Amino acid sequence: MSEEKYSVGRLVGEINSLLREAFTDIWVEGEVSGFKPAASGHWYFSLKDPDTEAVISCAMFRGDNSRVRKPPREGEKVLVFGGVDVYAPRGTFSLKIRRLELTGAGELARRLEELRARLAEEGLFDPARKRELPAYPRAIGVATSPTGAALQDILRVLGQRWPGLPVYLAPCRVQGEGAAAEIASAVRLLNADGRADVLLVGRGGGSAEDLFCFNEEVVVRAIAASRIPTVSCVGHEVDVTLADFAADWRAATPSHAVERVVPVRDEVAGWVEEREARLRGAMERRVRLLRERLARVRLQHPRQKIERGRQRADELDERLRAAIARGLQRKRDRAGAATRHLDALSPLKVLDRGYALVQRQGLAVTDAATLRSGDVVEARFAKGRATLVVKGTSGLF
Repeated sequence: MSEEKYSVGRLVGEINSLLREAFTDIWVEGEVSGFKPAASGHWYFSLKDPDTEAVISCAMFRGDNSRVRKPPREGEKVLVFGGVDVYAPRGTFSLKIRRLELTGAGELARRLEELRARLAEEGLFDPARKRELPAYPRAIGVATSPTGAALQDILRVLGQRWPGLPVYLAPCRVQGEGAAAEIASAVRLLNADGRADVLLVGRGGGSAEDLFCFNEEVVVRAIAASRIPTVSCVGHEVDVTLADFAADWRAATPSHAVERVVPVRDEVAGWVEEREARLRGAMERRVRLLRERLARVRLQHPRQKIERGRQRADELDERLRAAIARGLQRKRDRAGAATRHLDALSPLKVLDRGYALVQRQGLAVTDAATLRSGDVVEARFAKGRATLVVKGTSGLF
């Protein structure tokens, strides 16, 4: 037996060292008990084992619990990750938790992903199935809780955009056990009624557990089978459910759904008035043009047509006579010019100046060397002719 003496502080410190070394990073599962959030933002509670009644104190500081989506509830099963620590002033040990998950949350996510993949493989989420929403619905159907904030938001926004538009409500629970079956039944009821042109299916914000009924297969299939185009409006922008994938259009909130589905009546009225004014102006211009054309082709008395024909004939006759006269004059002018040109080129003009044209056997003699003494030639003068006998020739003048 060791006779070494320990102080209380040393003993607690060594126990703390041993526990920390042995249980630094461990996972512990248990039920939450006595949950108390402190003003500092830290969480303090106990984990108990329902089988053995064993209990251990836990602490989760603000820097770690800020990553948890929502605080755990009394009696809820959780899975925590952290290490053992001894609080020296009291000599008690506890778990310092760095991570917290709901027990079975991973299994739930796995089943949800399997359902999503199966329905996607069937084609329920195929974008090709999505239908266009009506531009001007005559009535809208709503599947939601009659006492929830979602319905009030829908009616408020609808009253601002298109007062008096009919709304057909199929009331149903939107959370808790049995809610999924009621939502699916409400969608089928609105389809059977047939008066709505578009359906809004959804609810206001809430926890993931509150919205989970919109992930149920019965709801997804009812929305996918709807003959009427559907808008899924579940929770807030960050909340996404399988109903969103099956619907023809997803809205971030119920108010957003109304804004997408229902136009502003005053804006539509202004658009109609503008088109009406443009159409009226176009029709007036068309009528005015047709009247002008009609005035130009209006029937006249036959005598007027005959007189206009005679006047036109006289005009054409005058134009024809003038054209003939101008044509004859041009021909006369051309003939006179040709005559003058020929006259200027005539050899007879040379004879007028005292020259004679000598010919032998009808051909003009231009070279004296071609003549022989005794040849008989004919000389033509400006006035008269003479027959000559050649006595002799020379090559120069």
